[in-house]
Amino acid sequence: MALIVHKYGGTSMGSTERIKNVAKRVAKWHDAGHQIVVVPSAMSGETNRLLGLAKEISAQPDPRELDMLASTGEQASVALLAMALQAIGKQAVSYAGWQVAIKTDSAHTKARIRSIDDTKVRQDLDAGKVVIITGFQGVDEHGNITTLGRGGSDTSAVAVAAALQAAECLIYTDVDGVYTTDPRVVSDARRLKTVTFEEMLEMASLGSKVLQIRSVEFAGNYKMPTRVLSSLTDPLMPLEEEAISGTLISFEEDTKMEQATITGIAFNRDETKITVLGVPDRPGIAYQILGAVADANIEVDMIIQNQSVDGKTDFTFTVPRGEYTKAMDVLNEKVKTHVGAASITGDAKVSKVSVVGVGMRSHVGIASQMFRTLSEEGINIQMISTSEIKISVLIDEKYMELAVRALHKAFGLESA
Repeated sequence: MALIVHKYGGTSMGSTERIKNVAKRVAKWHDAGHQIVVVPSAMSGETNRLLGLAKEISAQPDPRELDMLASTGEQASVALLAMALQAIGKQAVSYAGWQVAIKTDSAHTKARIRSIDDTKVRQDLDAGKVVIITGFQGVDEHGNITTLGRGGSDTSAVAVAAALQAAECLIYTDVDGVYTTDPRVVSDARRLKTVTFEEMLEMASLGSKVLQIRSVEFAGNYKMPTRVLSSLTDPLMPLEEEAISGTLISFEEDTKMEQATITGIAFNRDETKITVLGVPDRPGIAYQILGAVADANIEVDMIIQNQSVDGKTDFTFTVPRGEYTKAMDVLNEKVKTHVGAASITGDAKVSKVSVVGVGMRSHVGIASQMFRTLSEEGINIQMISTSEIKISVLIDEKYMELAVRALHKAFGLESA
């Protein structure tokens, strides 16, 4: 049979009862003849608890020691799951990332995977064991434990699957797949049977929290079919039913396009708009403004520069809401006088709404339909950005949910 990687999130591992259910599910797949590698997250809330303890000790904990501390959450999970599997008669062995070893760079708290040694894992699999590997962590060239950043267990799972050339990576979570939009905003949002890596990457970057962005990038780069499905179903449900549930993230040529031009409506509340007014319209002005922002490690998203009037122009861009105050401070301290800006204004009450779909490549009129729909709802567009398979608009945050519902209906996403 096939080699399959399972990944279970913190909610799935949130109690000993849920861990026992995970063990039953894993055993079911193993009984069917599959080789199984499991990559679990820490129990729900455990990483936050550990980081909270660190903050009680020090306002700015050493990153190396933070990684040493945070990694213990996943180590507890793998040991408990191994015990649960052994308790129902399965041979299982757990490993920390450094034991495999999952080699990373030395960027503590946000490390990137460089290589994975699959020798030990393959030996255990050939011996009939279920192998359980900590997510979220690895080891650098100096032997220090590193972590991959929040949500890094998804990336660990996909990376392990790629290294082992698994048939599929199954991401078990507390939702049953990827939807056309957030069901909490649109009650008739529809679960997608398939979605391309490109679409999933756009949706993840635009605020969809189903998968961590780096894991989608990894899966796409290594051509690893990845399925998102629920861990909250009956762990003993028929395998043939579970194997086709959820949402398969694959390649455009592999997916049966669901005849929809648009796959989904994504949105992000975490946006703020900043405008630098009355700057000289000369070469290099964009770099002078955004260079200072980048030097402060602030991510910039949408950008627009207005037409020059009397040699002056306005420059507008968006940053994450949590970086708004920091960005305004940087601009006022390091940019305003230096570039000769008349003033700097900001708006922290904006949101981004996007339509996403590979069908845009072969269909015209998507932008006009989107803009007409928003116009009919009386929603003003403040900024626009596009890619080959996405159109995003920045609007007043009070209209965000109205915009999402209107666009979802306009593009017929409620029907299969």
